[in-house]
Amino acid sequence: MRKLLLLLFLLPFVATAQTKQISLEDIYKKGTFRGEQVRADFGSTKTETEIKVEDLKDENGKSIGEPEDIIRSETNPNLVLVKKGLERIYRRSSKALVYLYDISAKKLIKLENEKVLHPTFSPDGSKIAYVKNNNLIMYDIAAKKATAITTDGEWNKIINGNCDWVYEEEFEFTQAYDWSAKGNYIAYYKFDESKVKEYQFTQYDDTYNNQYTYKYPKAGEENSKVEIHIYDVANGKDVKAEYEQGDIYIPRIKWTKDDNTLVVFWMNRHQDDLKLLATNAMTGASNLLYEEKNKYFVEINDDWWFLKDGKSFLYTSEKDGYRHLYLNSLDGKTTTQLTKGNYEITSIEAVDENNKRVFYTMAYPTPMDRNLFVTDFQGKKTSQLTYGNAWHRVQLNDDYTQFYDFYSDINTPQIVTLNDIIVDKKKNIRAKLVKTVNESAKLKSKLDEYGFAKADFIKVPNSKGDTLNGWMLKPANFDATKKYPVLFCNYGGPGSQQVANRFGAVSAWHQMLAQKGFIVVSIDNTGTGFRGEEFKKKTYLQLGKYEIEDQIDAAKYLGKMPFVDRDNIGHWGWSYGGFMSSLAITKGNDVFSAAVAVAPVTNWRYYDNIYTERYMRTPQENPKGYDDNSPINFTDKIKGKYLIIHGTADDNVHFQNATQMITALVKSNIDFESAYYPNKNHGIGGMMDNTTFHLWSKMTNWILENLGNENSQKPNKPVNQPKGF
Repeated sequence: MRKLLLLLFLLPFVATAQTKQISLEDIYKKGTFRGEQVRADFGSTKTETEIKVEDLKDENGKSIGEPEDIIRSETNPNLVLVKKGLERIYRRSSKALVYLYDISAKKLIKLENEKVLHPTFSPDGSKIAYVKNNNLIMYDIAAKKATAITTDGEWNKIINGNCDWVYEEEFEFTQAYDWSAKGNYIAYYKFDESKVKEYQFTQYDDTYNNQYTYKYPKAGEENSKVEIHIYDVANGKDVKAEYEQGDIYIPRIKWTKDDNTLVVFWMNRHQDDLKLLATNAMTGASNLLYEEKNKYFVEINDDWWFLKDGKSFLYTSEKDGYRHLYLNSLDGKTTTQLTKGNYEITSIEAVDENNKRVFYTMAYPTPMDRNLFVTDFQGKKTSQLTYGNAWHRVQLNDDYTQFYDFYSDINTPQIVTLNDIIVDKKKNIRAKLVKTVNESAKLKSKLDEYGFAKADFIKVPNSKGDTLNGWMLKPANFDATKKYPVLFCNYGGPGSQQVANRFGAVSAWHQMLAQKGFIVVSIDNTGTGFRGEEFKKKTYLQLGKYEIEDQIDAAKYLGKMPFVDRDNIGHWGWSYGGFMSSLAITKGNDVFSAAVAVAPVTNWRYYDNIYTERYMRTPQENPKGYDDNSPINFTDKIKGKYLIIHGTADDNVHFQNATQMITALVKSNIDFESAYYPNKNHGIGGMMDNTTFHLWSKMTNWILENLGNENSQKPNKPVNQPKGF
């Protein structure tokens, strides 16, 4: 009996002890919490011609091995482009050796003896375009002949068919040319960056190192001069698109369904005036198709569809205060707003031109959720196809009769279903479940095994009368009578969102910190997205001011909770989040006792002009906005602990931000800690060289040591890592 009572007494302890502890190895080496990949398979009868690796042999009969990427011709199933030796350049760009492979003839032809960018087939599959050494090249497949469309390309001077650095990063595209619908023309960008100032950083090696130099226009500095050219494939004639010159941007070009009409998107440097110019492909002459002005700035995106009827185009805009859908006639006479309400469209999933419907995802019923809707081209009939407080990501089939729904919420891993789209006689539309494809059973089992805690959404008032959205993850075995340290995990940049009702918003790293006795919190401050234009653009001309005031308000609010250790509230962030963490430890010195800033902007004068001036205008126009909210100017206020981390080869947020911050810290005689990662870019990643694991180990141990209290764990002693990582 005594043994039985002892056994019963120990059962709760045994059950608790059986919950595994999350380790950094689980997260960053083993992939313990990696979800299952599910492909949207609609049972299509379309099959792609098989490519056998053993048949990929060059002119000398030597195998080139496994393809690293394959591009297929839409019109000739036997023709593919094979990439080898893929080499990343910047965030969206890469180059590779490219081969043309005829599957039926088993013939492989190397297009060039050096790596090229952006290879694409023409719409009819007869030609290939690509960029080599900053020049645009066209290859005729039948004639086996390459023609240089441009010849003036030169590194750090002239770029044809590829973006300069700042366009690639901030306008979010890298291939700067496009075939017309029938392939009769190629429209391309020509960047003259000869007057753009150069930035350089050291690439460290075992000898004398190497200086990497490239064009990077900082806030207030000169940009590339941009021309749009239209090349006639048949006769080789090249014309320039006509538009107002000056200090302007061309953030997009798009062909209409008419092969002779290119739409050039013109924008002023302040980015508050956008014009769409319908441009004649033969002459370059243009007329105004659409114009949108905004008292703050106009967002640039790819939500533009020039319809097959040749009479209208669809687009999204914030001009009524929230992002909604509009349909305009090409003659400019009519505008129809298709969606309305105090909710934001987040993505366009499909445009069904035959049935005149558009499918889109909306941040509904709360800004943290996503649900699928469909609306007709008149904006008169709208149907909701997915429901509930959850995050639905969908993929539709080609005829818009079915969709895969990948949905989750903040505490529930992804569930995948296949659904029919039912249209009744009255044109009412609904979704009908066909089957549940996957419920993440293996991952759910792992979460139970490791005792993942449930996060809660919270509402936090700020001092301006707004309510901020947030989530809170409490420690494992939470005891309301104890006081716990708090870590804010924040990004906070314009239009961003971290407080989202999707699985993964609370990461395995957050869960690990909770297991170690921390409350982990994320608060979406003023300036973040999906709550309307005014909430997002309130930070205009003063990035950092309202954002950090909100974080400080939130820390004070949490500090009043009986289970929060108000003397141990920390802030962690990366990039814009690192900027926020640096402001937290400076301007928020009375509430934040520790901060970790990874790859932070420390002064907006150091960052690129397209991003920075969109929100701040130039330093010459707005010096106070730059100086009043740059953490580099407030290092003397620091009372707590500060860790700053940066990659030395960060082409985006330069290592300069860290060095100048440290210079200011030294001048203010502030103790700090720092870590730098040689030859690493903004992502500071690397599995084989152990960088990823080392970085997250460094941050975790620092947080445990400098933010923990008697109710949290101390860092483990470092151990030697196995070779190969």
